[in-house]
Amino acid sequence: MAPVATSLETGELSFGREGVRGYAAWPRGAHPLPGLVLVPDVRGLSEHYRDVARRFAMRALPDRRVLADLAAAVECLAGRSEVRADAIGITGFCMGGQYALMAACTVERLAACVSWYGMLRYAETDDIKPASPLDLAPGLVCPYLGLFGADDAIIPVADVATLGSILTRAEKAFELHVYPGAGHAFFNETRPDAYRPEIAADAWRRATGFLRRHLQ
Repeated sequence: MAPVATSLETGELSFGREGVRGYAAWPRGAHPLPGLVLVPDVRGLSEHYRDVARRFAMRALPDRRVLADLAAAVECLAGRSEVRADAIGITGFCMGGQYALMAACTVERLAACVSWYGMLRYAETDDIKPASPLDLAPGLVCPYLGLFGADDAIIPVADVATLGSILTRAEKAFELHVYPGAGHAFFNETRPDAYRPEIAADAWRRATGFLRRHLQ
């Protein structure tokens, strides 16, 4: 399976006399939009800052559009002869993990969801981001596995506990695993500062086992 292409466009840039290398991310359509120059740390442009750029760009992209893209991806898979339409799951990491959970609360055809350290709560809601994953959680339509790090600076453990309480009250099928000693992006082997090999291996085992059970 390939990653879902959402409504973002990205590209490499070169500017200035020295041909400084840059990266850009922006929503498709609805141009022109405000711009933002992102200045990285001393190590320069890395995959982490590409991800940060995409996250900023997603702030200008309404959640309803992202979720419509994900629903369309699910329908595309369901229409293929190689795919069982009753056994389609979704998984995502970081921002993708956030939207994987949100899709699992809104896309009826989904049969399983695995979310890796996906953000659960918006600092504030607005017309573009009207409801956080915690707001949508009571509507979960399929079994859900959430994988989190206890030391995640982005996702408080208290939010994970709140998610568990919401799903328990709603009588949903779910599993939550919070790994001590793991922060955000513990599965990302391109991030030596964050990657935790043993935890990543355990999380992979749990994720693949979960998908195997629910997509058989």
